[in-house]
Amino acid sequence: MTFMKKIKKAWDIKNSLVCVGLDPDLKKLPPCLKGEKFPIFEFNKAIIDATSEAACCYKPQFAYYAGYGAENELKMTIAYMSEKYPEIPVILDSKRGDIGSTAEMYAKESFDIYGADAVTVNPYMGTDTLKPFLDRKEKGTVILCRTSNPSSCEIQELKHDGLEIYKHVANYAMTKWNYNENLMLVVGATFPEELGAIRKICGTIPFLVPGVGAQGGDVRKVLENGKTPDGRGLVINSSRGIIYASNGNDFAAAAGKATRELRDEINKYR
Repeated sequence: MTFMKKIKKAWDIKNSLVCVGLDPDLKKLPPCLKGEKFPIFEFNKAIIDATSEAACCYKPQFAYYAGYGAENELKMTIAYMSEKYPEIPVILDSKRGDIGSTAEMYAKESFDIYGADAVTVNPYMGTDTLKPFLDRKEKGTVILCRTSNPSSCEIQELKHDGLEIYKHVANYAMTKWNYNENLMLVVGATFPEELGAIRKICGTIPFLVPGVGAQGGDVRKVLENGKTPDGRGLVINSSRGIIYASNGNDFAAAAGKATRELRDEINKYR
């Protein structure tokens, strides 16, 4: 099953647009896991089991594994999800972006080595840096468009031919890059008006939406501006607000509760 079919099916099966971001920081893991041989994997596994009923997607952030030399635990995490929850897609958030054969190796890394269903990529260097990802018809390519961080405006709001850079990215997504219909855009919850402008450009292309929860994005405004006519079209990510809902032995149960609450809040506005 292709990534796009998988995410659309997950929206319906789970009745959810929630993506759980798996950003495990060893310094923040509950004390009950500190003695484990693979603490990051055990943390992720417990979070996944507790949230799977209400999540349409998972998004491990590569830096939280590579920074601790825990790439093997990232592989273990994705393999666990693939085996136990094959209906839920995994987006590897590594924001790759490089030229030629290097981009091909990054695509190989994401899809063949780690087994992700989709990967985030940076379009700053142009079409040839995206092509090795986009050519993987069965996989998803999630392109940075209007990101949620405060200083994103320094580049993304610069204008060329009267349009902001992020709108040029959206236009390319519609006219040039989505030739295999396997493309998503990253559009931050912290800029709901821009999210609406991008939706007008991009029709029903799905958006990965970071910035709710700890970053303060407004769920109602995200849905008002970003949902497609069928009440879908969004993969709304929360990381810290879910996985660190508790630092005690009940961390997994707290994460499950936070995921269900976010799902229900989102569904009020669909």
